[in-house]
Amino acid sequence: MTVNHYTSKVSIVTPTFMRPMETSGLLENLARQTLLPHEVILVDGAAADDRATERAVKRVIDHFPFPIRYLRETGGTAVQRNAGIDLATGDFVALIDDDVRLKENFLQVVVDVFNSRARERVGGIVGYRTGGHLSVQASSRWKWYKRLKLLTTFEPGRYDFNCGYPINNYLQPPFEGVRPVDFMTTACAVWRREVFDEGLRFHPFFRDYGVLEDAHFSLTAGRGWDLLQCGDALSEELNSPNGRVNRRRIGYKCVVNYYFVFQDIANPLSKAQKFRFWRYQSFELLRIVASALRFRRSSDLQEVLGRIEGVLAVLRGTAFEKKKSR
Repeated sequence: MTVNHYTSKVSIVTPTFMRPMETSGLLENLARQTLLPHEVILVDGAAADDRATERAVKRVIDHFPFPIRYLRETGGTAVQRNAGIDLATGDFVALIDDDVRLKENFLQVVVDVFNSRARERVGGIVGYRTGGHLSVQASSRWKWYKRLKLLTTFEPGRYDFNCGYPINNYLQPPFEGVRPVDFMTTACAVWRREVFDEGLRFHPFFRDYGVLEDAHFSLTAGRGWDLLQCGDALSEELNSPNGRVNRRRIGYKCVVNYYFVFQDIANPLSKAQKFRFWRYQSFELLRIVASALRFRRSSDLQEVLGRIEGVLAVLRGTAFEKKKSR
């Protein structure tokens, strides 16, 4: 049966923070889609006195073949996405980062996959990001993961329920068709409206700079829905340096957020699971210490400090107490 993809409405939800150029570029990219968005919802997390993105959007808001809704919401990308999801009216909700550029047929390809599997319980489909493919054999870090057996699976897009580590989707080489996954990035993912209608949102734990909120959200959704990666829905991530935080904060979250996800998704954790989690974290800490000593980069030292703070926060339980009190 031939599917008319033009009958499907796709809402785009994009959080942004101090990226007016990237936001403008995304709007231009979306205007070239063969299946135009039903609407684009931009959620600006900048401070009230930072109006650069707002001005950039207002200059062009009437120049595109789809309605653009601009709003402000602070608190981090998870909070921003929730605000955008609450406003979305499409049959599908696409979570697209402001520094991602979609191939012209991206939305069309994804919607066609959804429609061709209408009788299946497919809740989300993530695209394939080109240009960042990793090889286990070419990466010294991943080779050590394998030698030391730190992980029990190396399949991209799967979640290692034994140690609490999501296997990087960039390990997946280019492919055609679809493949099942446990989790999806928020960079270029499209969700069926019904997933949100059931009440699922990004967890309030994930405030300020986002680390692993996408994995937690999709792992939670995966309890009731099938998730797929589509190798024909291509995109490119520009990895904009704007609006990012320092390595110390990222290092902290790479311990605290990973433990929160592991604990929440795989609860209750066994002693073996906790052992594997801390063995992996110990290796990461030692790896970054070695890099700091070898290359004398202050950013590596900042991440080491952040990771130590994260370990202490998890062991003392203070990280989770602070989140609950907000």
